Amino acid sequence: MLLEGKRALIMGVANKRSIAWGIAAAFHREGAELAFSYQSERLKENLDELLDGVSGRDRFLTFPCDVQSDEQVTAAFGTLAERWGRLDALAHCIAFADREVARHAAPLMTNGGSIFTLTYNAVERVVPGYNVMAVAKAALETEVRYLASELGPQQIRVNAISAGPLKTLAGSAVKGISKLRDLTEETAPLRRNITQEDVGDVAVFLASDLSRAVTGNTIFVDSGFHIMGVPSLPGGSA
Repeated sequence: MLLEGKRALIMGVANKRSIAWGIAAAFHREGAELAFSYQSERLKENLDELLDGVSGRDRFLTFPCDVQSDEQVTAAFGTLAERWGRLDALAHCIAFADREVARHAAPLMTNGGSIFTLTYNAVERVVPGYNVMAVAKAALETEVRYLASELGPQQIRVNAISAGPLKTLAGSAVKGISKLRDLTEETAPLRRNITQEDVGDVAVFLASDLSRAVTGNTIFVDSGFHIMGVPSLPGGSA
């Protein structure tokens, strides 16, 4: 198993359709020891319900962490330090991005580690309805590169996964998400939409030692849709 012996924190599980939950499932399959943070009591209930259906439920750590609260961030990583003593991977799957999360995680990555976050290709291409979130994702991708440079000497890798459109809670806020999925199926080189499992498997790669020389990158998991300049024409030519 690719992640056996590794300890990973997953931030941002909202429900069973969350990309974060797909990542958690892949990490669990590959033998990682898992911790989860939640933003509110409502999301805690959702998380508990999901975890109750997974084998080894009693081995999971869960704790509150609203990343807009310095006190909660400090307390969350204090819990990890006390219970685990180290951290090998951090999956940042929340809309609000803050360098302080990485700064709290880094001291626990005593043997190096992997931090990765989620972005979307509205950074480079106009996606109607995405608006200010595109600006936020552009800032996030820039932060990935700067953190990769800053944390690299500690052998901590920082990357981003740019996933294609999925019917997640966040995705539902994008007007026309179903049309985007139809367009991906019709136009992307692989002629199919992506799944949670597709993203989860790439996350496993980033958390594993197989990606030991990969940092500062945005990795696209979108069936190749991002490379297309115009929709495919009859006969299969672009």
